[in-house]
Amino acid sequence: MVTREFRLDGKTVIVTGGGSGIGQAIAKQFAASGATVHIVDLRLERANATATQISEAGGALALAVQCDVTDAMQTRQAFKTIADQGRIDILVNSAGISHIGRLDTTSEEDFDRVFRVNVKGVFQCMQAVIEPMQAQGGGVILNLASVAATAGLSDRFAYSMSKGAVLSMTLSVAKDYLKDKIRCNAISPARIHTPFVDAFLKEHYAGHEDQMFQRLSNAQPVGRMGLPAEVASLALFLCSDEASFITGADIPLDGGFVNLRG
Repeated sequence: MVTREFRLDGKTVIVTGGGSGIGQAIAKQFAASGATVHIVDLRLERANATATQISEAGGALALAVQCDVTDAMQTRQAFKTIADQGRIDILVNSAGISHIGRLDTTSEEDFDRVFRVNVKGVFQCMQAVIEPMQAQGGGVILNLASVAATAGLSDRFAYSMSKGAVLSMTLSVAKDYLKDKIRCNAISPARIHTPFVDAFLKEHYAGHEDQMFQRLSNAQPVGRMGLPAEVASLALFLCSDEASFITGADIPLDGGFVNLRG
């Protein structure tokens, strides 16, 4: 059997939320695989730091872009600037926020905040790339959903709502742009060990971080959390030409969380 590394040579990629966590891992992996990567983040210093790390590692060109994806005008302008430089072959929507709370403990302000980032932000980024992708004859959109989109999770009302919307938007875009050769898929991770997890444990479980970390790890049947690099590897495949037969798919990356619990 002949095997080869998945490559993105000559491709131009936008990764939102690329300054940290999963988005950062995807930006690094894609750059190492030959793509020119535009790292879009609300905080320019984080985007710049990721771009510097890519450069120091000998990856392809990486450019930092400050953008608030909840701002329609700012998003359109940032993406237009990128498109005017050539092409936008791939969009990865990784920017997102979390929220802890049930229906009765979720304020309207918190609900709106989660919706603006996780739903409206994804909508606006996809809308900003769809015409350039149509004009160039195709492209790939990959959205970061979550197991929360399809599984009932405790105390994740607003977050689950937002990721359910991301999954629904993914399917709609995949269906509507088949003839334009635009593929759209989603990855639904379970818990991934990012700096967000460590900060959450420090804030809410000071002095008991290790015990809670193990409890959260054991929620996945394989007994551990996923790694950002594992999400990035799956993202690389789904955005590569080798995955050209995959569209309208939601790929679980969950250590057995959805199907093997109990």
